[in-house]
Amino acid sequence: MRKSFYLLSLGCPKNTVDAEAMSSLLEEAGWRKVEQPDRADVLIVNTCGFIDQARDESYAALRNLAQAKRSGQVLLAAGCLSQRYGEEIRRTVPDVDGLLGTREWANIAWCVEQLLAVKPAAEVRPPSEVSVITPMLRQAQGPSAYLKIADGCSAPCAFCAIPLIKGPQRSKTRSAILEEARQLVTQGVQEIILIAQDTTAYGRDGGENDALPTLTEDILEAVPQLHWLRLMYAYPQHITPHLIETMALHPQVCHYLDLPLQHAHPATLRRMRRSPDVESVRGLITNLRQAMPDIALRTAFIVGYPGETEDEFAVLLDFMAEMSFDKVGIFIYSPEEGTAAASLPNPVPREVAKERYARAMELQRSISLTRNQMQIGRTLDVLIEGAEQGISVGRCYRDAPEIDGYVLVRGEWPVGRMVKVKVKRATDYDLKGRVLSD
Repeated sequence: MRKSFYLLSLGCPKNTVDAEAMSSLLEEAGWRKVEQPDRADVLIVNTCGFIDQARDESYAALRNLAQAKRSGQVLLAAGCLSQRYGEEIRRTVPDVDGLLGTREWANIAWCVEQLLAVKPAAEVRPPSEVSVITPMLRQAQGPSAYLKIADGCSAPCAFCAIPLIKGPQRSKTRSAILEEARQLVTQGVQEIILIAQDTTAYGRDGGENDALPTLTEDILEAVPQLHWLRLMYAYPQHITPHLIETMALHPQVCHYLDLPLQHAHPATLRRMRRSPDVESVRGLITNLRQAMPDIALRTAFIVGYPGETEDEFAVLLDFMAEMSFDKVGIFIYSPEEGTAAASLPNPVPREVAKERYARAMELQRSISLTRNQMQIGRTLDVLIEGAEQGISVGRCYRDAPEIDGYVLVRGEWPVGRMVKVKVKRATDYDLKGRVLSD
């Protein structure tokens, strides 16, 4: 009987792609994936170590599997937490048998074979780092799929630990990206979501300063039958006129852009080591909306950053109201060990930060409702993701998987079906409509 593995992946979409890659490598090596931990020879947790809440979730998952581990099973901690906090994992969850960092996962098959050979945890580390941006065998998990075009990050943001965990940005080769896109579309994927820590920095590590537009065009040429191509994690200062033109020109590219801004007060942005040029952001948003009047814009802001005054927070609220973003994620600042922000003076009391979070969320709720109400009467393509009790749930181009809202329609339509929906009603975050045709 083939050896089996159970893999639990936590954290962001980039972790999801890494988990899929590990699964593919193990299956290529003759392993069989199972959905129940008690049926596996090897238990793998692809951990997240980005913020406190994510670390707590990862430790809890490791402890739960360690406590239930039967004789003969081995437990491997992979991913961000293992990369940065390996010694702490060994100390706090001693039943973890091995560690595999973010820059080592391509050695997954070697690692689990060593574990089953009863090597001590300290010995079970791959002999060297290998490339994590090489082609991988893709296995579609549904009608949408993430495609990671780069790993790591070279941005200097003071609050972020990603460069400490994953190292500087390394772009995947264009040929590898195109091959993965072909594999996914051949398996029926209708939406590909390009992801990286900063997709707009793609190619910069190889001397290309504006490579994302041509990569986008190459993907569309390689898979012309693809219905949607969505761009995530776009650094505002790297969004060029060429990229805007490319998005506006090609109907397969979703008129949707995620551009995490983090704040809107120049002084706060300087402390964050982000560009303080808020006027350029205003100009960028104007240009995007002029080129694509129906574009949906998503961003993210941090509240409670060290030194954030009430006046600075008020500027953020004013900016949110002025820009009227379709989607906004609000995050309370969490100090990360080893980052420049962790040693900044004037921390914001937790209760103050939570109160600012609530105010920002309430403002965005009303903005989101207004933006959704503007969709009433439109006919939108909707990708069905599930159906139950006579109601189908899907997404239109305005909604990215897992983080945005849904479109709800009567009737149970097959998962993966693209249907045309006339929008009839809007709630704070979702749309409701009627299917016109399938």
